[in-house]
Amino acid sequence: MTHKFHIPVLGLAFSIDSPIKVAQFGISSVISIVDDELIERMRKYYCHLTGKSYEPINLHQDDARAKRITAYLDLVYDIVQDQVKELKSQSDIISSKLQKYIDLQPSNSPIANLYSKYLEEDSKEIRNFILGEIRNKIEVGDINVNIMSKVDKINRDRKGNELDAYYSDANAALRGFAKSKLTSAVVLSAGMNPRLYRYLAELPQFLPIKNSNFNKKIILKVSDFRSALIQAKFLAKKGIWISEYRIESGLNCGGHAFATDGYLLGPILQEFKEKRHLLQEELFLTYKDAIEKKGFSISQIPAIKITAQGGIGTPAEQDFLINYYNLDANGWGSPFLLVPEATTVDEKTLKSLVEASEDDFYLSGASPLGVPFNNFRKSSAETFRESRIQKGRPGAPCTKKYLVTPSVYEEEPMCSASRVFQHLKIIELDVLGLDDSTYAQKLSEITEKTCLCEGLANAAYVKYDILERKDTDTVAICPGPNTAYFNKIYTLQEMVDHIYGRHDLLRNVERPSMFINELRLYISFLEKYISTNQNTMDATKEKYIHKFKNEMLSGISYYRELSGKLFEVETEKYMEFHNQLNQAENQINTI
Repeated sequence: MTHKFHIPVLGLAFSIDSPIKVAQFGISSVISIVDDELIERMRKYYCHLTGKSYEPINLHQDDARAKRITAYLDLVYDIVQDQVKELKSQSDIISSKLQKYIDLQPSNSPIANLYSKYLEEDSKEIRNFILGEIRNKIEVGDINVNIMSKVDKINRDRKGNELDAYYSDANAALRGFAKSKLTSAVVLSAGMNPRLYRYLAELPQFLPIKNSNFNKKIILKVSDFRSALIQAKFLAKKGIWISEYRIESGLNCGGHAFATDGYLLGPILQEFKEKRHLLQEELFLTYKDAIEKKGFSISQIPAIKITAQGGIGTPAEQDFLINYYNLDANGWGSPFLLVPEATTVDEKTLKSLVEASEDDFYLSGASPLGVPFNNFRKSSAETFRESRIQKGRPGAPCTKKYLVTPSVYEEEPMCSASRVFQHLKIIELDVLGLDDSTYAQKLSEITEKTCLCEGLANAAYVKYDILERKDTDTVAICPGPNTAYFNKIYTLQEMVDHIYGRHDLLRNVERPSMFINELRLYISFLEKYISTNQNTMDATKEKYIHKFKNEMLSGISYYRELSGKLFEVETEKYMEFHNQLNQAENQINTI
């Protein structure tokens, strides 16, 4: 691909149709395939919009979840193919869409170079030849999908009987992707799920084809090298190859956040840079042995890519990460929430994002999964959650049940954001005889959980006016803290030009380096951890705190050595970076 960036998965709805918007321009993006109800309704919407026939897939049909996902992905594929066919249609003029494709290209891309020659050429015959060459080089952005590995509830039939694991949420979603027309990748995130990984190894769509290529690829989203290697080895032993390692900042990201015990992004990327061969050459021996047992002969080591995402905000950071760490591309997520041409955010939420301050973006305990979650104070879902508390009815009706977990209260799993669960927890809390301060803290921890199944899907329903009677119109959104520096609605051209350094969207905006921003987030995370656990401190927690501090201090030493490569020595930015590192170090040492 010519583009050196991609749009990662953004919640449930925010990138649900991003490929329809940007794939024709060569930009890759990721669709969440967690919510099959959202997917089915989006399929209905786009079928009607494009004039394609729509046959509903009823939830009670056999394997309905997988079939819904396959049908929607096939529709997205068909729409994008139609767009590209139009883009490549033979003509002696440059259409507005082709012009847009060209303008979005990196300045040194083959197409950009051909276009320069086209503009300089006087001969109509040669210009038409060059135009043909430009069309021949058009590449379509990847239509990738995302599965949160551990969001994998076991489903039941209409009579309430538990179904086989074949029909579990994650397995069905994976099967839906595997059976689709797409030649792309599934992004596996949120940790290891052995059941899902075993099922993955049973699907023939992920086996190699000629020249060690794949029709369906695996991208592993990870937060450190150790976790990447453990998961890659597990899969290699089963004959599954990881084609891309997508490294995400532990805390400087959107959505769910996975703190890495103070291990910072810079040192993590350095380890991947130094040990890249482990992920290719050494894993290949294990993979080759497993794949040969399945009857495949393979001699060429399949390619791998390494990419990074989380808090990238300037072209200088974009270029540095690619050039210094030898990355193949970077993910730009949260800034694209402000680009309606690329993502799906309802007008009210979009306006709130534009007007937001840094304090409006915060790491919360809102997720029912029990994982820290990047939240937005001004979202309508937060307002609605607080109003339910004020009315004495905290919690939400639990209809979709994607985030249920085993519960001590009922035989069936429950969601901690549900009204029933929170009611039972509050009854339990009331009999403990806690002091007012402790009671208030515990109550807040219970009622902070919010319904993400509805909230993260509703933006598309509101945006496209496809709300149904049973729906609320409240929208939850999970932007990363980097969003605070972008303060207007942008065109796709403006954002891409910013990424490639042709236009500065952050002119006159005071913004520390992404490395400093992440470091500060880790310090705040540790301070909150200590504050929350100060009354129950034990040896295990103390050990965790010391490890966390030492990892951050080690990261600061690494950044001091790196600073001469990040900035010109003794310049204002260089000195400011060192001052910020010194401040952070002093803050850590006082914890």
